[in-house]
Formats: sequence, C-alpha cells, structure tokens
Amino acid sequence: MDKDRIILNDSRILAKSEPEITLEEHVVDALSVMDSLRQCVPNVPLSRKEVFWKLLSKSIIFHDTGKAHKEFQNLLRHRSNKWYHQRHELFSLYFIENSNVLDADKFFLEFCVVGHHKGLVDLLHFIKNDYADDEWEENSENYDSECSKLICNIIWHFLEKYKISPKNNIIPPIYNIVSTFKRCNCNIMSDNYMLLMLLVGGLKQCDHLASAGISRLYSLSFSDFRFIYKFPFYSHQLIDSITDGNVILNSPTGSGKTESAFAWLKNQMLKKGQGRVYYILPYTASINAMYERLNKDIDSKEVKVGMLHSKLSQYFEAKISSEDSSQIEEMKVLADQFKTMITPIKIVTPFQLLKAMFGLKGFEKNLFEWSGGYFIIDEIHAYDVILFAQIMVLLQFAIKYMGITAHIMTATLPTFMKEEISKALESYTEIKADNNLYNEFKRHQVKLLDGKLEDNLSIIQENINCGQRVLVVCNTVDEAQFVYKNLVCPNKLLIHGRFNSEDRFRKEKMLQEGNNINLLVGTQAIEVSLDIDYDVLYSDPAPLDALLQRFGRINRKRKKGICLCNIFRERNENDKYIYPDSSVIERTIISLNEIVQEDKGIIQEDNLQRFVDFVYPKWNETDERRYEDTKKLFIDFIRSELKPLEYSDKREQEFYSQFDGNKVLPISLVEEYRNRIDSFQFIRAEALLVNISTKRLLSLQNQGVIESERFPYIKEDGTEVNLKNEYVIKRNYSSEFGLDYNEIENSNDNFL
Repeated sequence: MDKDRIILNDSRILAKSEPEITLEEHVVDALSVMDSLRQCVPNVPLSRKEVFWKLLSKSIIFHDTGKAHKEFQNLLRHRSNKWYHQRHELFSLYFIENSNVLDADKFFLEFCVVGHHKGLVDLLHFIKNDYADDEWEENSENYDSECSKLICNIIWHFLEKYKISPKNNIIPPIYNIVSTFKRCNCNIMSDNYMLLMLLVGGLKQCDHLASAGISRLYSLSFSDFRFIYKFPFYSHQLIDSITDGNVILNSPTGSGKTESAFAWLKNQMLKKGQGRVYYILPYTASINAMYERLNKDIDSKEVKVGMLHSKLSQYFEAKISSEDSSQIEEMKVLADQFKTMITPIKIVTPFQLLKAMFGLKGFEKNLFEWSGGYFIIDEIHAYDVILFAQIMVLLQFAIKYMGITAHIMTATLPTFMKEEISKALESYTEIKADNNLYNEFKRHQVKLLDGKLEDNLSIIQENINCGQRVLVVCNTVDEAQFVYKNLVCPNKLLIHGRFNSEDRFRKEKMLQEGNNINLLVGTQAIEVSLDIDYDVLYSDPAPLDALLQRFGRINRKRKKGICLCNIFRERNENDKYIYPDSSVIERTIISLNEIVQEDKGIIQEDNLQRFVDFVYPKWNETDERRYEDTKKLFIDFIRSELKPLEYSDKREQEFYSQFDGNKVLPISLVEEYRNRIDSFQFIRAEALLVNISTKRLLSLQNQGVIESERFPYIKEDGTEVNLKNEYVIKRNYSSEFGLDYNEIENSNDNFL
C-alpha cells in the first residue's frame, strides 16, 4: 500500500505535528478559546455583536481545512512529499467557496481565513510566482490540479458536525479573490472596517492561543479589588469609585492614585462588564515595581497581572538569578503568557500599544484585545512632545473605535496639555483631591542655593555626616559619577542610564527591598516610580515638573514633618543637552523663588497648578509645530493606511527608528559575554550591554573608541556555527560606576 493511499484512507487529518493534533481537536480547542474570549471581551465595538461571534466561529471551523491536502499531510507526518511550501490557507478557500454558507458571509470568512498567517501583498506575490501558467517551469504548481489532492470527503464529514455541507464543486479563482480583497480593502471610514479588523484579530487570537495550549483566559473578579479597601477612602477615591466613563484625576503624589483607579475600574466593570485592562507607565522601572505591587495586592491563585516592555526577558533572568533554579521554567512560562491575552491586567509602556497603531504585523490581534477594555494612564506628564502627540491620537482612536474607557492620573499637568487630553477623551469627569488633603500633604520646603551642585559638595557631606538619608539628583551622568565618587558614605548607591540591565535591576532591587542606602546619587532615572523615601534632596536646576518628581522621593510617606529640597541656581554647561529650553529653567527658578518669598519655601500642593502653568504656558514654537505635525501625520496614516492584512517592512523601520538608542558591550565584559553565549545564555549575555544614543555611538566610532566585534558560537544542537555582532567600547565600566566615557580602557586580559 503506497503512502498516498495511507493518507487517503486515514480519517485523521492533522493540524499540527510534534505533538500530533488533529484538525478536529485544534478546531475544538480554538472554539473553546472563543467561548473564553466572549466572557473576557464581551463588548466588541460592533452594533451586531452576535453576527460577529457567528462569523468568527465559522472562520475558526474553516481556517485550517486547507491542511487536508495530501502532500501537506505527508509533510506533517515527516514523509516524502511534494508540498513545495504552498499556503494551506489558500486551499481553505476551496471549502468556503463550495459550502452552503450564505454568500453574504463568504466575503468575511474568506478575508480573515486567507490572511490568518500572511498579509495580502505576500499572498498575491506567492500566487503569481508559485502557481505559474507555464507547465514546463520546474516545480511550478497549478492551483486547479493541487485542489484535486484535497481529501474532501473527510473534511465535508467534519464540517457536517457544524451544519455545513457541500453545495458546489468549483475551483475558486484565488488570484481574483485575493486581489479583490487588496483592491477593496477598506479604510477606517468604511462600513465593514471594524468587522473585518476584529474578525482577523479574533481568528488570530483563537488560533494562536489554541496552538499554545491555552484554552482558558482569566477574568477579574470583585475579590481581586479587596486591596483598595485597606485604608479609608479619600474624597477623590470615593468620587472615582462611583464615576462612570472617562476620568482625569488630579491628586498629589502618594495620595493613593492607584487605589483610586482600581476603585473606578471596579465600578466600570460592574456597569459595563469585563474588558482587558492596560496600566500604562512610561518607564521600565516603574512597570516592574507596579507589577510586583499588584501581584502582591491581588492575591489570587490565577495569573491576573502581566507586563510587557522591551527588557522583560532580562527582568525574569534577574529574578531567576536570585531565586531557586526550580522557578526557571515557571518564569519562562510567565514571560510567554504575558504576550498573550491570558492575564486580565497588563502593565505596559505606550510603545507596546503604539505598535498596533503603526500597523506592525499581527496588529489586528492587539486591536481585538483592546475591545471594550480599559486604559489607566499614569505619569502622563512624563512624555516628550512627539510621544505625547502619538498617545493623544492613540487615545482618541481607542475611545472612538475600540470602545475603550480611560482613567488618566496626574499630580501636576500644564493646562494646555490637559486641554489636549480633553479633546482626545471628548467626554470625561474631572476629579480633584480636596483642599483638606492638599493641606495634609505639606511635606517639602524648597531652598534655593547659589552656585553649582558639584562645587558645593561640602554642604551635602555635612548632611551625610549628620546621619541623614540624602538624595542627590544631577542632570548628567558625568556629573552624577563625579558627585558619587567625591561624597563619602559607607552605604551609597549610584543610578543612571549607563548601567547594563543586569546591574540596573540589581540596584533597583536593593532600593525596593529597603536596604540601608544612606546616599543615593543619580540622574532623571530617580524620577521614575521607585518607591524610595529620603530625608533631604540636593538637585541641579531642572524644569518644575521634573523637580516635583524629585521632591516626591523625599518624605514620601509624610512621617517626617517638613523636609528640605535644596535646588542649586546655576546649571552646568552640558545641562543644555538634557534641557535645551533655558527659559523653562529660568521660569522654574522664578517660581521657586516666589514660593520661598510667599510661603517660606513650603510647597502648597493645591497652589502648584499656578506655577506649572507659569513655567509651561504653552509649547514653544518648535514643539508646537512638532506636536501638530506628528498628530496630523499619524491621523492621516490611520485613516488611509491602517488596514487589516496590510503590512510593510517600512512601517516596522519607522516605528523602531523612534528609539534613539544602540547597545554597546564594555571591553571589560567581553570574556563574560563570550562565556554566556557559549553556554547558550543569550538573554543573560544581552543583559551585559549598555544603551547609548545614536549620536554618541557615531561620535565614538569616529574617535576609534567603538569597534564592531564578531562573536562565533556553536548552535546548541552542534550542527553549525553562528555569529553575534556587537559594538565593543573601549571605555571603563564597573557595576558600581557604570560606563565612564572619560576613562579609557584599551584592553582586557581576557580579550581575544
């Protein structure tokens, strides 16, 4: 009996191999995922929700029927075959076209089924090149003849279970069908835009989750919100807990904004129902801290909280290095799960959401996940003008088209920026902490000091010698390194952006675990949501909003009365590269001087809005133009180019070009890097690299300080040699000081 007849007589059509999963099993698994999705994402932004779920169900049933090709089955069973890398989804069209499904539904089913792996452009290219008319061309295939190799009787028997039967026996004109999809692919203004987008996204979600063995997604229950009642509600938290719809919350740092947001969320879910929750923060450190906090607060046996950022793998590697090795597999599973819809809460950077808005491959899955969900946006003030413009467009799109409800939190925000948020939200409730609370939050006293910080270290040393816990924030890394080296303290720590992720995570962990660090020196990296509490601050002059973040790391828990925040009046020459608009610094100093004159330097939290608006009356002319141009270009792109199943490599490049950063390997870590890749510890090897800007990279390359180096390693299966290319920098690096551009290190004893 030949192999072809074995396949033809075998009633088991495989969908997957290793392990073998039949088509019927995979479809059942995917339909089970769909049922879970209906519970977790009930509010798809469509007027005819039942029509959507019925179409999605049928698309799941049909999506892999094209795998019932004799040669594809041979391929899955590791037998000799003549599959020639064809596309099984094109053969699924045969069964849809010939079924008794309503003709009006076939367009939608075929659209999402044909595109559940590839975009329309790639499919058209494949059809033109692989199903050639010239019969003599070697390995050329003819779609008509290939359809004769479909094992139809088994598929029709399978489809009968879902009340789908054969109606015709015609060969679908696949090039015409796919080119029609391409020509008529709708834009955001079209009637069927959201239906097609969500069908594609829903099918991909069901297919991928089922393939990953995930059949159940977790939802939030009201018991998950118990942590918000640990302390009595402030008035703004009480109002938040009964407010429907979008919210802008203004309350001082440390006044329970997170609890307020979750009180709001509980009320939304009570009124509106389940939906995936995105807690959006600007920095990796703040995301890690919030993840650990919520994981502890939401005490559940199920995985309710996940996170996504560019250093997720390094975060888990850092956790593993300090945990029992038995948790390695558990951490890997968690990292994979966080990329799926399994967790009802995801803590993310805006970039993780903007990927979908730039139309990166598979973006339809992300948009589906947003459906009827919730955005909680904290530290909205922290973004530059370009990113703020993109977030406003994202917010407007998500609310208008995806049914998102948003909760935006801030301690201080310029009025002109709040007006832009108002436009994006359209309708919202503004909630503000009451005056009594603001009065309770008197905890900081500003003192302006003459001169530069680095010239007055003796003043800071006096505080250290008196036993105070001192925080020093510099505007540049070079200055922070200088200050750190010249201040004497037995327990001191330096944090800035020129540490590799391994050392950065270790330092953050030391701070989070409450180690007795009596002197903390750093840059703007300290402004992020590290839960630290120091007695006194010394800072370079900076914009008022940045200073307020620095103040928030002093007397954070309000148990020390009034604590001093010392600001030096003079800037260093290189500060202009960090804060180029000197007028903002000048207005900040004027504001602080007024606070000193009027209130003896005591920060009145309820009066800060006036000073913030004085420092930031509006964007400067350049920033305003950049803001408006960014918004216009982004909106135009979404309207004309954000289409389901249309992708491009150019979009990917444009998106990632926004990240002004490259990674370099300090020469002193070369041998350790080599040891790690030789032992296949690629994530831990990546954790040794240090981020630097493109401008700095080019400058140091021109000086001969940075050279590209090739690191060969043998693949884990021992079959071949691979290469990793890294930039090696001949500058000193230590886990204590970080990368020092001023100290040359030309060689390493172990550098080969």
